[in-house]
Amino acid sequence: MSSVIESVDVAVPVRTAYNQWTQFEQFPRFMEGVREIRQIGDRNTHWVVEIGGVTREFDAAITEQLPDERVAWKSVNGPHHAGVITFHRLDANHCRVTAQMDIEPEGFVENVADKFGVLRRRIKGDMERFKEFIENRGQETGEWRGHIDRPQP
Repeated sequence: MSSVIESVDVAVPVRTAYNQWTQFEQFPRFMEGVREIRQIGDRNTHWVVEIGGVTREFDAAITEQLPDERVAWKSVNGPHHAGVITFHRLDANHCRVTAQMDIEPEGFVENVADKFGVLRRRIKGDMERFKEFIENRGQETGEWRGHIDRPQP
């Protein structure tokens, strides 16, 4: 399993960055290899991604969501991964967005990509493209301010 942590400082208020991140169907606009995401209710998403020419489809469940603070998820089928995106206010017009992910590569292509740092570079690039996307827009494309409590052990 690989663990990745990447942060980016963004020149928008924390609320704007958080609101944009809740618009999962917009991810293909700034995430490399993400072909489609469909929101299926408040907690579930269906993903179509491509890594090294291999297309994978899987479902993910949002396990925790606190407005302006964090969005956590885990896969429910397909490639095993889980993570959390956190939002930290730096000042009224700037915030830090941090992605922490645990990914279990599946198959030869994904394992090779992981060994050569392709996944880590992709996530770093996705964070930079998110920064460019939201800063160039200056406002979010939508928002979902719902609260999802962390599951109890």
